[in-house]
Amino acid sequence: MILACGEALIDMLPRESTAGEDCFAPYPGGAVFNTAIGLGRLGVDAQFFCGMSSDFLGDILRNALDASGVDHTPSPRMVAPCTVAFVKLVDGQATYAFYDENSAMRTLAAAPEIEANALFFGGISLVGNGCGEVYEAMMLREAPRRVTMIDPNIRPSFIKDVVAYRARIERMMATADVIKLSDEDLHWLEGEGDLAELAHGLVAKGAKLVCITQGADGVTGYTANHEVFVPSERAEVVDTVGAGDTFNSGTLAGLDRLGCLTKHRIANLTEDEIREALHLGVRVAAVTVSRAGANPPTAAELGL
Repeated sequence: MILACGEALIDMLPRESTAGEDCFAPYPGGAVFNTAIGLGRLGVDAQFFCGMSSDFLGDILRNALDASGVDHTPSPRMVAPCTVAFVKLVDGQATYAFYDENSAMRTLAAAPEIEANALFFGGISLVGNGCGEVYEAMMLREAPRRVTMIDPNIRPSFIKDVVAYRARIERMMATADVIKLSDEDLHWLEGEGDLAELAHGLVAKGAKLVCITQGADGVTGYTANHEVFVPSERAEVVDTVGAGDTFNSGTLAGLDRLGCLTKHRIANLTEDEIREALHLGVRVAAVTVSRAGANPPTAAELGL
């Protein structure tokens, strides 16, 4: 079982009304939520942990998890507003305006009992206090005995205290087995320089697999012994909402299918295993960008 730990929110996506007016439509989203949905649709035994509002927006999130076969019982129902993100698309690329103060996600205060053998963390839920502290403590506590993965999915406009945020991400990455970063995120965290050298620097700090994505140029997986490049798959891009999130779900699902989500196996990945896991991540992301919003494919759609 994989437990995805992080934000669930409502994405207000730009649409056009029947009268031709610009408007926004509500869709369930959030980086870690999207990863959980992707895992469930790929047939992985998945759970989701986040504070979710007891209001009708929270119901939208819970219904979406149910529809994709994701167990959300670890997520408390909270009398607090749901986080909302308004999305602006320019040439298919998304930028966000977040409304999150005193939200159910942000005011999460305690972690659940853990049954999963692997945990995934990331997104804006790692920014600031409240849930960020809960997730960090949870990861540091569980990392010695369970496989952990992190994708910070950095949104600079959302970060109020850059120094504190950088310190948290560095602590979490130092204990993670798997790190996924876009090339932009890698440079934001580690500075300018050669991607391979920066990625190997993270491996030297303890990561067993570092995945660096470069959008349409593909992804490279780095370990102490291997460097594996997997090209992206051709797709007619509608938008990039959820692309990285669903890449994470595909990669985790690939590692799960290979039996690699144990502390011993994740530390001894073969080149073929890395390639197979990354390839599934790339396949899932290619389908997602070909459809509006974060809408990852099912195992049946991929012929799995």
